[in-house]
Amino acid sequence: MEIFSPTQLTDEIFAAMQRLIPQLSVSPPPTPQELQAIIGSASTILFLARHPEIDHQIAGAAALVLFRIPTGLRARIEDVVVDERLRRRGIGEALTWAALEHARSAGAAWVDLTSNPARLAANRLYQRMGFEPRTTNLYRFKF
Repeated sequence: MEIFSPTQLTDEIFAAMQRLIPQLSVSPPPTPQELQAIIGSASTILFLARHPEIDHQIAGAAALVLFRIPTGLRARIEDVVVDERLRRRGIGEALTWAALEHARSAGAAWVDLTSNPARLAANRLYQRMGFEPRTTNLYRFKF
């Protein structure tokens, strides 16, 4: 398995995200312009995984968001998704460890993530990796 962070958008990356994001969310997949903005961002690092079982095609993705606020550097892992045909092969874990290591090297003291409670396997993975539930209220304001 290969984990990498792209430096430019390719047709392969665009096609992979069009295939992967609907497996994660009802939100529409990113446009080419949105993907290019993510790849070119200093605050968002996109991690992709290639897997040998599917001829080294992109099999998963995760995003690490880094942002500085007055109390320090914050890090969040978002949108971890693995192709449903290749789940339970360590791809999500490898993507998450890559994001964690990047956050550590950037100077983050901790990394937050959220996961839908219905995603049982993902929640088990994060707890097994050492993530701990936070006692906090999560609020959302919709426009």
